[in-house]
Amino acid sequence: MKPQFWSPLAEEEIREACRQIRHVALDMDGTIYLGSQLFPFTIPFLQSLSDMGVTYSFLTNNPTRSVAQYQEKLRKLGIEAGADEIYTSSVATIDHIRMHYPEVKRLFVLGTPGMIAEFEAAGFEMASDADGDIPDMLVVAFDTTLAYPRLCHATWLAAQGIPYIATNPDRVCPTDRQTILVDCGSICECIFHACGRRPDLVIGKPNPGMLRCIMEKRGLEPNQVAMCGDRIYTDVATAAAAGALGILVLSGETTLDTSLAADPRPFLTLPSVAELITFMK
Repeated sequence: MKPQFWSPLAEEEIREACRQIRHVALDMDGTIYLGSQLFPFTIPFLQSLSDMGVTYSFLTNNPTRSVAQYQEKLRKLGIEAGADEIYTSSVATIDHIRMHYPEVKRLFVLGTPGMIAEFEAAGFEMASDADGDIPDMLVVAFDTTLAYPRLCHATWLAAQGIPYIATNPDRVCPTDRQTILVDCGSICECIFHACGRRPDLVIGKPNPGMLRCIMEKRGLEPNQVAMCGDRIYTDVATAAAAGALGILVLSGETTLDTSLAADPRPFLTLPSVAELITFMK
């Protein structure tokens, strides 16, 4: 059966590009699972990649869990993943601070306990929200444990002009529950409306650093890497910035109407990652 697809390119051009893929970087929530539910096509898709000798990794802008916690979550869903196959926006933020701010030691972090533990394991000290406790840097993330006093303190710190980094730009996090999960981008907008300052830098997709790190570690060229995800403004934009193939799937946040109206349109839009295998064979 011919797969459904949408693209500004001819089908043979798409197939030729997809045959070059040697590594698939996968967004997680909205791409291989939704909330706590694994998509039924995910494990067969990963097995097909392995059968073709194509490696894969999991990239997520969601920093609420540590790498070990993501490994455990995937394991419970039936997916075994090594630590080097998981790259979160919190890990990318740690890498960026170490590389570009070597003098930074103490942080005030709006983030979950799992994320904070990961920063502490990396050697950073956590500042409190007590008056007079001024950190070297403010880090704002998707914080599902967000407390109002800590939000207010983070806003005050932003107003003082200290270095300020956000882990990811996502406005909401996909979920299978009847609610809206307010993500890091929306928390940063709250801080902006209160004090007039946005982050100095937003790490995570669409920053191409996450994909470029994968290419460097695995010795791959941009045309050999595909980034699959459910968002144009993070997943597809990351691929474009890194020179990789950007593949949008409609299993999460983005609708087909949004994809068709995008300028530029994604290289390839598919109902899910499952259809990609047909183009790679």
